[in-house]
Amino acid sequence: MGSLARIAQGHSTNLVERAADVVLKQRQRLIMVPRETPLNTIHLRNMLTLSEMGVAIVPAMPAFYQHPKTIDDMVDFVVGRLLELLDIDHDLYRPWNSRMR
Repeated sequence: MGSLARIAQGHSTNLVERAADVVLKQRQRLIMVPRETPLNTIHLRNMLTLSEMGVAIVPAMPAFYQHPKTIDDMVDFVVGRLLELLDIDHDLYRPWNSRMR
């Protein structure tokens, strides 16, 4: 959450934060994957600030509608969602809409 906060406030102290700052400056796609829990109001405000700047906020939490059977299934879901945001094809799980057919 420290890095997320510094990125939200435009205060770069290391290479990751500076890279995120440049991505925002150039209006490119930035994806943040916070892993902190529980979230407090400051965390949520910082995430809202980034979201309002167009940052995709993707908490590292699995979805259970895919009916995961293993921890790997849960990890694959999160990774698959990130790959989809990056327009990268994957076969980590079947898309939700294909289950309906």
